[in-house]
Amino acid sequence: MSSSGSAAALALPPEAISSREGQLAPFGWYAEMRRDRPVDYDPQRQTWDVFRYEDVGRVLDDDGTFTADMTRAEVDVPDEASDGDDGESGQPLGRTMLHTDPPDHERLRGFAEAPFDRNAIRRDRPRFEALTEKLLDRLDDRSRIDLVGDFAEDLPVSIIAELLDVPADRRDRFRNWSKALIAHPDEETRAAYEETRDRQRRAYRELREYFSDLIDERTDGDDLVTLVANEADLDRPERVEFCILVLLAGVISTTSLVTNAVWCFAEHDAIDAVRSGEIDRMQAIEEVLRYRSPEQALRRVAVDDVELAGRQIEAGDIVTVWLGSANRDPDVFDAPDRFRPERHPNPHLAFGKGTHYCLGAPLARVEAEVAIEKLFERFRTIDPDRTDRTPLPTFPYHSLSSLPCDVERADG
Repeated sequence: MSSSGSAAALALPPEAISSREGQLAPFGWYAEMRRDRPVDYDPQRQTWDVFRYEDVGRVLDDDGTFTADMTRAEVDVPDEASDGDDGESGQPLGRTMLHTDPPDHERLRGFAEAPFDRNAIRRDRPRFEALTEKLLDRLDDRSRIDLVGDFAEDLPVSIIAELLDVPADRRDRFRNWSKALIAHPDEETRAAYEETRDRQRRAYRELREYFSDLIDERTDGDDLVTLVANEADLDRPERVEFCILVLLAGVISTTSLVTNAVWCFAEHDAIDAVRSGEIDRMQAIEEVLRYRSPEQALRRVAVDDVELAGRQIEAGDIVTVWLGSANRDPDVFDAPDRFRPERHPNPHLAFGKGTHYCLGAPLARVEAEVAIEKLFERFRTIDPDRTDRTPLPTFPYHSLSSLPCDVERADG
């Protein structure tokens, strides 16, 4: 199946879920594919799609057979999915943990395990609570907010800026760069797409220069940039790319998780039960991760010829595993299409599996928990507008571009 092809095609959702409705609810297509074509080749996107929980888990857990190194693919891949040259300045980009396998993966990730583990993140929770309260203070006189633009986007940027110890006088620029990097076109036109991509390239160049300078400034401290600056096993481009990766991966995933949580709780009339503690907040967030996984798919490349669910995959073929489908597999989850905020156990794959299990998973969980707790404390009512839902157009992320809500303060 290997062939050269269009990088753009790989970055697009499958035709079956490319519509607005398909992006909002791809789950019927997942069910059909799990049943009839659990491993299927899409010639337009030049990738094998994998839908069942068992098969998705196998691909993610077998680095020797399915590599994260996209440069080993026999088709062209989008620039943002591969390490190498940035295509514009001619300067080399550092390798990141996302697209490397052991043993190099441990070198690029191992030094950061401690500051991102559950205990370290829990110790930082008071700082996250204070930042969340500060963001909500800006909304005190509002009766209608956009949960995404007014809160969910800013929360992870503020927290990551705190972890990186970005100086206060630079945080506005930091926030602007972050928003530019995850921005999407205002219109579905080629001109709008190119304009957005130009802004993203400019923001990326400026952010690389910023982190490069910041790393030079740091010699002593307990912040993440200082840790990166003092990591002898990383070269300079790798240090810079690690900082950018923390920002990019952390912002869009947490923004989506917080948005999806309010979306799910409102849609299933669970806000009051979560607020009161009748439903455990963390169990409810785990169910959001399963039910509307912020990232719906991941990609790997077959290292050797391999058979998967009776289909023959050739070395160099790209394999797309559908986390959103695996998390609704009826062989693993009872009544998988029902949102059950009290569901336990909940062995979802929203953060992946194996070597590449998301480093930031503990951070994302605590950010979401704090966001929901403080939102529900601050507002007696949160009533999302259900008349117009626009999906996030950044494939393979699954969320909303905006979520207008009528709100009433708890002490109002």
